[in-house]
Amino acid sequence: MEHQIFTVESQTELVELCQQLAEESVLAIDTEFVRTRTLFPKLGLLQVGSSQVTACIDPLAVDDLTPFWQLLTNNNILKVLHACSEDLEVFATSGNITINNMLDSQIMMAFLDHGISVGYAATVKHFLDVELDKTESRTDWIKRPLSDNQIQYAAADVYYLYRLFPKLLAEIEAKGYLTAVEEESLQLINKKAQVIDPMSLYQDVKLSWKLAPSGLNRLKHLANWRYIQAVKRDLPISFVAKDPTLFTLALHDPKSVSAMLNLEGCDMQDVRYKGKAMLNVLKAARADSPDDYPEKIERLDTAAGYKQIFKRLKNFLSQQADANQVPMAVLASKKQMNQLLKWQFNLNNYRQTNERIDLLCGWRHALIGEQLAKFIANNYQ
Repeated sequence: MEHQIFTVESQTELVELCQQLAEESVLAIDTEFVRTRTLFPKLGLLQVGSSQVTACIDPLAVDDLTPFWQLLTNNNILKVLHACSEDLEVFATSGNITINNMLDSQIMMAFLDHGISVGYAATVKHFLDVELDKTESRTDWIKRPLSDNQIQYAAADVYYLYRLFPKLLAEIEAKGYLTAVEEESLQLINKKAQVIDPMSLYQDVKLSWKLAPSGLNRLKHLANWRYIQAVKRDLPISFVAKDPTLFTLALHDPKSVSAMLNLEGCDMQDVRYKGKAMLNVLKAARADSPDDYPEKIERLDTAAGYKQIFKRLKNFLSQQADANQVPMAVLASKKQMNQLLKWQFNLNNYRQTNERIDLLCGWRHALIGEQLAKFIANNYQ
């Protein structure tokens, strides 16, 4: 049977396609979306590839995408995506679903020492020796009609992924990395599925560590307000108010819009359009008891001896990566090393967050857990 490449533009076509695809064991999946002036991605196209078909589903023409979302949550079907972080957001916001039984081919390439962020085109070139045409990469996927070239560009993202995946999987299995890849892919899904706590977002605002507890309390209220506004209006966070504005207001606690306008660091557009609203937020923050203020943020990189401690840890992990023939970038990123140190020193009561410590869990623990425990005992007690 000749392989078919087609578009799906009706409910009947979608139902028939998904009934066919439900019999497959592996599907290649991709999305096209627009995210320029919105908080949430706007879905423009869904692509799916199988042994027999490559289909581009038009979500603007189909009334109900439930049959497709059911494929993504069907645990009997392995879904393969490349660099799927934003795709997972699309599934959550457009379909209100969390994908399961998924492997990310970019993660697989990282385990094979191609770097932690190798692109799809480079992956296709490596396995299939095909040069992809990227001329349609800046397409407005919400605009209709889509040209034949745009559809072909989108279809290629799953057509070739389906064909290279068996080769990629064979190399991963030969290296003994499949369990680790499965775990890393699941962790990516879990991280994207975590519910955001708006009252903790102040910790991510630039320079927040400079603020005293009273200022952090104001920043907590401001960051919470900003996120709620962004969600309500579907705007990027920075379109509501920029980080320097929130930090400056939290630091100085102005009592009027005119006072805001005189503060260096406040964006004038933020103040003109949101000044009164932010004054109300600051007023609400003043009503809080000092007993409820957040604790001052301690920075790991300013801790005594941090540079030397980090260097020793990095050298140790690099040796373990070499000994176990795992790329260092996969075994331990800088963020993961700092996560371990924050946990070890219980910085800002970090252990109370119960956050998963990557270097102490899963395949990493199985691989180097005993050696890492000895290293910690000899260096950080």
